[in-house]
Amino acid sequence: MAGEDTLAQWVKQEEEVLARLRAGAGWGVSRPEQVAGKSGLEMMQAMLRGELPGPPMMKTLDFCLVEAGDGHAIFQGRPGPGLLNPMGGLHGGWYATLLDSAMGCAVHTRMPPGRAYTTAELSVNLVRGVGTSVQRVRAEGRVLHCGRQLATAEGKLYGPDGTLFAHATTTCLVFEAR
Repeated sequence: MAGEDTLAQWVKQEEEVLARLRAGAGWGVSRPEQVAGKSGLEMMQAMLRGELPGPPMMKTLDFCLVEAGDGHAIFQGRPGPGLLNPMGGLHGGWYATLLDSAMGCAVHTRMPPGRAYTTAELSVNLVRGVGTSVQRVRAEGRVLHCGRQLATAEGKLYGPDGTLFAHATTTCLVFEAR
């Protein structure tokens, strides 16, 4: 089945990225000297190779960056019991965090050395609950506009069978890095 084949590909890609992180820089925050002179795209690709650490938040919330290219980023997450709200559903904040990460990192891929960004506005529409049978979801972020002061991006959260669970938009403030 297409969904099962897709899931198998997703799991393989995730395992490869996590293996590179474990064998390389692990989890943590990049030091200034590690990122000096690098563009945002170079930083994202270095993380995927395991040369820069993966942010601890990704380990805590059980998701990771699996792809990054010019103007796009894909994160993959594993819904699990530790992410449930008091009513037994997957917490909406997890959806939002995955989408914010994907869209923000898509914007990051457009940052030249010395430029940074932060989320200024985030809008998330949850259109379907992620059920307990869903083993992985992907959040895909794509830049719509990247200017000197503002950047905008859109994102989609979907399952291996193509089911759309949420979609989002963001506006990011772009500035000189410290």
